[in-house]
Amino acid sequence: MKQVKYYTQEGLDKLKNELDHMITIERPAISRQIAEARDKGDLSENAEYDAAKDAQGMLEMKIAKLQEEIRHARILDETKLDSSKVLLLSTVKIKNLNNNAVMTYTLVPEKEANLKTGKLSVSSPIAKGLLGKSVGETVEIHVPAGTLPFEIIEISR
Repeated sequence: MKQVKYYTQEGLDKLKNELDHMITIERPAISRQIAEARDKGDLSENAEYDAAKDAQGMLEMKIAKLQEEIRHARILDETKLDSSKVLLLSTVKIKNLNNNAVMTYTLVPEKEANLKTGKLSVSSPIAKGLLGKSVGETVEIHVPAGTLPFEIIEISR
């Protein structure tokens, strides 16, 4: 059985839009490419036909994978999450005790992570170290560069 993955409504909508784009736009485009290549004659020596068939196979695999992921997706209800501890979808303000840099991250499911917008994957080393902690706690987080001490300044939703 496939593992259940949690998403925000925004993240799940993005997956559904991606799937819809593949089915309604990319699939017909590949079908047209196959038809055009088939019209050019001998299929045994037609590189365009082979490339289009390969692209079709890859697209169908991506569609099936995305459909499976959506089938097993669950939406998180933020109203039922405890805001006194760091959990998935928490926005956490932390202070690096080595250099006093203050950073704010929102912990999100892996597929929704985007460091440029402050969305940190819940499976990243920093997020794993913060999960379950409360405001005022100091945590030692092991990152590739070594061990960093962080203080949790604020938790919000």
